[in-house]
Amino acid sequence: MSEALLRVEGLHKRFGGLKATDGLDLAVRPGELHALIGPNGAGKSTAIAQITGELRPDAGRILFAERDITRLPAARRVRQGLSRSFQVVQLLDEDSALANAALAVQAAQGHSFRFWRDAARDDALLAPAAALLARAGLPAARHAVPAADLSAGERKQLELALALAASPRLLLLDEPMAGLGAAESHAMTALLAGLKGQVAILLVEHDMDAVFALADRISVLVAGRVIATGNAAAIRADPAVRAAYLTEEDDA
Repeated sequence: MSEALLRVEGLHKRFGGLKATDGLDLAVRPGELHALIGPNGAGKSTAIAQITGELRPDAGRILFAERDITRLPAARRVRQGLSRSFQVVQLLDEDSALANAALAVQAAQGHSFRFWRDAARDDALLAPAAALLARAGLPAARHAVPAADLSAGERKQLELALALAASPRLLLLDEPMAGLGAAESHAMTALLAGLKGQVAILLVEHDMDAVFALADRISVLVAGRVIATGNAAAIRADPAVRAAYLTEEDDA
């Protein structure tokens, strides 16, 4: 565990009588793509929210690059090198993809969001913004398109570009395939494959084809607790995993 970039140790979170996180242990190594899977209600989003600082755990600790960040505010975790995307894409819909990315570059440089309209006209921001969009796979011909007019897959690409603007050491992706068609899911899978090794990724995803194609390791979360961690072959063969989750996916 000492080589882990992110270590989650004994994390607990309760909402009334519900144990959303129940002694969660998890480790993500530098440069790896680690998938976190599990049935609906397993506690995946709650776990991610605690890692990013949106929720404070009741017990346990979170270490990033050997630093205890359990009580660090979300914004300071971003500055430490954690960045995330959301299952529901959050963009400025009336502005172009390039303007959205320029604002993310501006924010990453520590400037105020109050001057976001200036960001859309600042050449010093537009060049790195265009590079981010290209890295996220959005074609140059779509950079000037308002975010509201982008396809679901293009919106996911744009949000990925925004998450990359902070130059994260660890990227947390919450359901990047959600709402995508087969072709868009294939394109997103290829895009994430291209990011492997450049940045560590913790991927929460229900698309098992994408998970098994991408993940170096997979952790299976059931009732707030990891019941197995291993490579794709080990997870596929684990009887406890099949009983708790994969049989349900096979029947879907």
